[in-house]
Amino acid sequence: MANRFILNETSYHGKGAINHIADEVSTRGFKKAFVCSDPDLVKFGVTQKVIDVLESNGYTYELYTNIKPNPTIENVQTGVEAFKKSGADYIIAIGGGSSMDTAKAIGIIIKNPEYEDVRSLEGVAPTKNKCVPILAVPTTAGTAAEVTINYVITDAEKNRKMVCVDPHDIPVVAIVDPDMMASMPKGLTAATGMDALTHAIEGYITKGAWELSDMFHLKAIEIIARSLRGAVDNTDEGREGMALGQYVAGMGFSNVGLGIVHSMAHPLGALYDTPHGVANAIILPTVMEYNASATGDKYKYIAKAMGVEGVDGMSVEEYRKAAIDAVKKLSADVGIPADLKDIVKVEDISFLAQSAFDDACRPGNPRDTSVEEITELYRKLV
Repeated sequence: MANRFILNETSYHGKGAINHIADEVSTRGFKKAFVCSDPDLVKFGVTQKVIDVLESNGYTYELYTNIKPNPTIENVQTGVEAFKKSGADYIIAIGGGSSMDTAKAIGIIIKNPEYEDVRSLEGVAPTKNKCVPILAVPTTAGTAAEVTINYVITDAEKNRKMVCVDPHDIPVVAIVDPDMMASMPKGLTAATGMDALTHAIEGYITKGAWELSDMFHLKAIEIIARSLRGAVDNTDEGREGMALGQYVAGMGFSNVGLGIVHSMAHPLGALYDTPHGVANAIILPTVMEYNASATGDKYKYIAKAMGVEGVDGMSVEEYRKAAIDAVKKLSADVGIPADLKDIVKVEDISFLAQSAFDDACRPGNPRDTSVEEITELYRKLV
């Protein structure tokens, strides 16, 4: 069986990258932008940086901000109607996963109206047409939604997240500018950074992993491990490293899938509105322990990428523990809670476990699992 790899047509990286938006709009002959960005980014002037580029070059746009941190079906539906009325011919998504996921769903439905029932997009929907062209500008160093073929929408009525996988939704251009991430508060920087690390580690050990994806994931782990602490302290080096590291992780996991860390994190976001990165960071070490026996020698290379010394002289048990301990330490150093006690209600665990088992990320986990085993993993964390 052949392995498939899908990436952006074009990506820009580094300080000042947003100025290339004007070049892309001109080259591609776009007329009017539908700018998707969440209200806080508008309030704090982050979105304005991109709007300034559009306005200074005489490009028209319409701003759409009905986007929640965990975007809902309703956010997508109102966005579809707003796009139709706007006369826009492309989308600029500015933000974290929330803005980009909303933009992807809107863009898919506009070009594939037979999927206007947002729930019909869950899983791998066999859409026929590429979505409305998206220029994606991340403001967080974590989700890598600007380079993935995935998006996640919350079904608020059922308290669950829908993972949607569609090669037609990938943004045509990614603009990865660390200056767009400089205003992130420490807590958000830490959470999104640990989300990126989770992408890299889960992508590296997932059932679909192979040599090309391994290359991206190991490099991403290395970059994130050396950059995240600095990014939380708002150093230029740390911000630039995380901007790149999270993108490199996205290049990999988008093409090979994830595992039950994400499966277990998704229902926490749907039920409690828990920040996705925080949920992943808390769950990751426990699931790494659970998966260790199904990962061969991969934890040896994770430990090395995390900066652990003396790995070559360790036994299998020692380097697996070293990899997990390095993840725990990084998480603690950037202020992530150690457990889910302040998040999960014990009476919800059965619902959470079933939701996690039903999640689209679960089949990629290196160790086959069950509702009962996922239940026990939640219980270990509360």
